Amino acid sequence: MFNDLSRNDRMLLLKFVCSVAWADLEIKDSERNFVLRLVGRLELGDDEKAQVEEWLHTAPAPDSVSPDKVPAEHRRVFIEAARAVMYADGDIDEEERAQLDKLKAALST
Repeated sequence: MFNDLSRNDRMLLLKFVCSVAWADLEIKDSERNFVLRLVGRLELGDDEKAQVEEWLHTAPAPDSVSPDKVPAEHRRVFIEAARAVMYADGDIDEEERAQLDKLKAALST
């Protein structure tokens, strides 16, 4: 599933995932662990891992996670990864659900 993503697309995916995790204004341990497992699966370099750690400490800028940046052929991967991080903590709040619904709608066009 992730093998077809370029390095830039992998980083964009992680930025989206971190953004969804921040929807309730906090990163829970289960969300952090999910993101770090995803980082391991994506085989990132040290600089890229450091960038993801930064996104786990400070939410990515909203304009940096525009659905327009997601390649059409990878939209499903982005939606599934965003959904998975949302469910990682077992506590889905309305803001997280709303953000995922917006992302799904934007990527379905």
